[in-house]
Amino acid sequence: MSKKTKPVRVIAVYVLMQVVVNGRSLSEALKNAQPGLKRQEESALLQEMCYGCLRWFDRLDAVIDLLLKKPLKERDQDIFYLLLVGLYQLDFMRIPPHAVVKETVNACQMMGKGWAKGLVNALLREFQRNGESLIADLKDDKEAFYSHPLWMIEQIESDWEQESDQILTANNQRPPMVLRVNQSKLSRTDYLLELQEAGIEAQVHPVADSALVLNKPAAVTALPGFEQGHFMVQDAAAQLVAPLMNLKPGLRVLDACAAPGGKTTHLGEICPELACLQALDIDESRLQQVQENLDRLQIKAQLLCGDAALPASWWDGQLYDRILLDVPCSGTGVIRRHPDIKSLRREADIDSLVQRQSAILQAIWPLLSPGGILLYSTCSVFRAENDYQVKSFIEENVDAREKVIQADWGRSGLVGRQILSGEAGMDGFYFARLEKNN
Repeated sequence: MSKKTKPVRVIAVYVLMQVVVNGRSLSEALKNAQPGLKRQEESALLQEMCYGCLRWFDRLDAVIDLLLKKPLKERDQDIFYLLLVGLYQLDFMRIPPHAVVKETVNACQMMGKGWAKGLVNALLREFQRNGESLIADLKDDKEAFYSHPLWMIEQIESDWEQESDQILTANNQRPPMVLRVNQSKLSRTDYLLELQEAGIEAQVHPVADSALVLNKPAAVTALPGFEQGHFMVQDAAAQLVAPLMNLKPGLRVLDACAAPGGKTTHLGEICPELACLQALDIDESRLQQVQENLDRLQIKAQLLCGDAALPASWWDGQLYDRILLDVPCSGTGVIRRHPDIKSLRREADIDSLVQRQSAILQAIWPLLSPGGILLYSTCSVFRAENDYQVKSFIEENVDAREKVIQADWGRSGLVGRQILSGEAGMDGFYFARLEKNN
C-alpha cells in the first residue's frame, strides 16, 4: 500500500516511532508525514493524536502494561504504538468509542499485522469498560501519574520542591496561542481591534505589554496583518527578553543563538535606531528562518553563521554594547509546546548542556564592552542551567556583576529571575542580566 493511501492512524504510528524510537523531533516527523495526508482535517487529526500521545506517553504506556498479558515482541512494536493511538483517542478525544475501536482494529490490517486485530480489539474494549479503575491503579506510579520520565520528575522535585506538582501539571496542559504585536507598526490596542473586527477573540496578557492571547488557536496565515508583519507568534515569557536589554539608539547589539529569530525581530522592533543588530546561529538553514521573519516584519539585521563558542570564526573585532545569549538548553520550560522533549531528552544530556552553556558564556563575555549588558536566557526550569550556572560564572569573572531585574513576575534565584511553567499562562523561562565593570 502506498504512503498516500495509508489511513491517518497508521501514519500516526510511524510518526510516533520516528520520535520515540529514532529520536527525531515531532515537528520534523510530522513535516515528513504531510505528503501522506489527503485533507486538512487529516493533518489536524494527526497532529492532535501525535502531540497527545507524546504528552501522555508514560501514562498510556503504563496502562498498556496493565492490559497486556505478555509483552509484545520487538518486531511488533508498531502494535504498541497503535494501542497508544487508540487509548489516547478513547481517553482524551471526542471521537465515538465504537469508531475509535473500529478504525484502530482496521489499521492492523493496513500495517500488515492482521493477527493483532483480536488483541487490539480486546484491549481497547477492556479500557472502555475499566479505564477509570486502571488509571486509578497507577496513582502511586510517579511516571504514570505525571506522565514524565522519572529522572525528570526527580530533578524538578529537587530544584523546586514546593512547586514541582505545579510545574509537572502545567507541562501537560495545552499551551495558549500568544501573539507579539509588532509595535513598530501599530499598538497592541489597534491590533486587538483588528482581531475583533475579524471575529477573533483575544485577551491582553497581564505581564508582557506586547502580548495578546487568542481565545482559540488559529491558522497563523489567516490572522489579519500576517503578510504586513503586524505580529509574530511568541510565548509571553519570550516577549520579556527584549525589554530587559535596556536598548538605546546607536548601540551595537548581538543576538547569539538567534534562530528562528523571534527575539531578534523583537529587538529591532523596540529600538529601530540601533547602530548594528547582528543575529548569530550555528545552523545556516535555521538562519533562513531568521531572514524570513525579518523580511515579513520588515526588520533589518545582519546574519552571521558560526559557533557562539568560537567567536574568532565570525566576529569582526568590534565590541558589543548589548548581547542576548539565549543558550541551547534542555527545553524543560517549553514541554507543553514540545511534548516530544520528554521522550527525546536524556538525563545524561544535562551535564553536556551545562558544559556547552558555560563554554558559550565564557567565549562571548570578552565581546562585551565595559559598561555593556549581557542577558543570559534559557527556556529551562533546571537550576543547573540557570542560576547555578550564572552564579558560577560571576564567581569566576571579576569583571561581571548582576544587574538585578526588578519585576513583579517570576521569582528571584541566586542570580536572575525564573518563571516556572504555567505561571501567568507563560512558558518556563530564566533570565539573568549581567553588566561588565568599567
